[in-house]
Amino acid sequence: MSQSRQVSPEERRPGPPPREANDLQVTGAITLGWVAALVVLLSIGSALPIDVRWWIWTCVAGVAMGLFGLWYVPFLKRRRAGPAQDAAPAQESGGYGSRDSGSNTVSSTDTPGKSTRS
Repeated sequence: MSQSRQVSPEERRPGPPPREANDLQVTGAITLGWVAALVVLLSIGSALPIDVRWWIWTCVAGVAMGLFGLWYVPFLKRRRAGPAQDAAPAQESGGYGSRDSGSNTVSSTDTPGKSTRS
C-alpha cells in the first residue's frame, strides 16, 4: 500500500494557465455538425417513421442558432473590447484608482495584517 504525502500550498506547483479556444471555430464546427445531421435526415426523410421526424426540426433549430452564434460572437467580442480599451489606463496603475480620501484614519485594507485598534 502506498502512502500519500500531504503537500502544503506553498509546495504546490501553480496550475497551468487557462486555454483559450477560438469561439468562431467552435461555433462553426457545431453548426456544421447540425448541418450534416440535417442533410442525413433529409436524405432518408421518407424512410423515417412519422414519430421521429421531429429530429429534422431539431436540426433546423440547431443550424439557425449556430448561424446566429456565428453572427453574435464577433459582435459580442467587439462590444466587450470597447470598455476594455477605456479601462487600459486604470490597469497600468494596478487596476485601481486612487484611494486617497484625505482622511488620516488608517484602514485595515490599506495595511493588510495590521489591526486598526491601539
